[in-house]
Amino acid sequence: MKQTISLILFIAMSVGGQCLAQTGQNLIGSQIDTAHASPYNLYGAKYPRIGADARVIFRFEAPDAQKVQVAINNVPYDMTKGEDGVWTYTSEPQDKGYHNYWMIVDGAIVLYPATNAFIGYGHMCNGFEIPDPDGSFYDLKDVPHGNVLIENYFSRTVNSWRHIFVYAPPGYEANTSKRYPVLYLQHGGGEDERVWIEMGRTNVILDNLIAEGKVNPFIVVMETSAAYKPGEASPQMPRMTGPAGERQPPQTAGERPFPRFSFDTYKEVMLHDLIPFIDENFRTLTDAGDRAMAGLSMGGMVTRTVTLSNPDKFAYIGLFSGGTITPKDITEKSKIKLVFMSYGSRERGSETVKEAADALKAAGINAVSYVSPLTAHEWQSWRRSLLEFAPLLFKNN
Repeated sequence: MKQTISLILFIAMSVGGQCLAQTGQNLIGSQIDTAHASPYNLYGAKYPRIGADARVIFRFEAPDAQKVQVAINNVPYDMTKGEDGVWTYTSEPQDKGYHNYWMIVDGAIVLYPATNAFIGYGHMCNGFEIPDPDGSFYDLKDVPHGNVLIENYFSRTVNSWRHIFVYAPPGYEANTSKRYPVLYLQHGGGEDERVWIEMGRTNVILDNLIAEGKVNPFIVVMETSAAYKPGEASPQMPRMTGPAGERQPPQTAGERPFPRFSFDTYKEVMLHDLIPFIDENFRTLTDAGDRAMAGLSMGGMVTRTVTLSNPDKFAYIGLFSGGTITPKDITEKSKIKLVFMSYGSRERGSETVKEAADALKAAGINAVSYVSPLTAHEWQSWRRSLLEFAPLLFKNN
């Protein structure tokens, strides 16, 4: 049975025209330049608290602990213990957008219990959000909303049930004769199928773009690329924090010590199980020109593996902080309608992405590059990438 989950991260409701989350806090747009509790806090929780200057105040009660740190985007910072047993830390101003954090208590990763948890870095994390004056494109608005459906399907390739999120655009249930193109959207390393809804806010971004007439409605399918046949060993994720919470040096996407992944099994899952399931159970258009695939970071590697070897299945390709594509990578250029490549301006790779797109265009392949201003390997880069990518899809539908 299909389950419909919220239009945004959690259950959302409209009260007097203002959008509120289950936390009882205002969502993101109205909080710019004002001090406020993080929008992901549970109802009534005051911390973490976002300052008007984008500094974040953390409090954690652990009177018996010897050392407590807060790790922000995988970099631990020492907290100070008060006489009341409460540890505190005030950060430097944080960049706009979503950030993962967690506590490290005497060397153990601990989630803050009054903040919602999300997956990242290979484990559950807490989250906070710094408002962006230019972030209204991912704010809930009084526009028609699509639904995010939770589905399970059986994969014969890996002999197991698999879990997917599917975004059905506004009007999908009402207009039962209309068929839609499909975007298959992949997560990054240490994440899974939830993240493009929870942190990426894909459904909200697309609802807003559709309402503005900038996007032809399409379905989005989100699944994890972790797929292993019986007896096939999965790669081990690297340790993301040092012993006893020792600070690890910041790393760019190209420097992260990810293990060697093979996505050949997942390619089989997509082609033989997932796509047939979607086409059978949703009103889809099934030509290659009606199908796209994109992914962030490691998801870009997945996208390359699947799409470049199957130009008869995918006409649109998107890599968000996930490398580039060269003309020699494309064997049948007439079948590719778009190659989109993006980076945050603070990422290694941002300086070459335009050159890569220009090379594709010189070879007769439609290509677009995008560099997100003043962002790194983070969700603000990927939200903005989706904002740029989505209007380029399925223009003839």
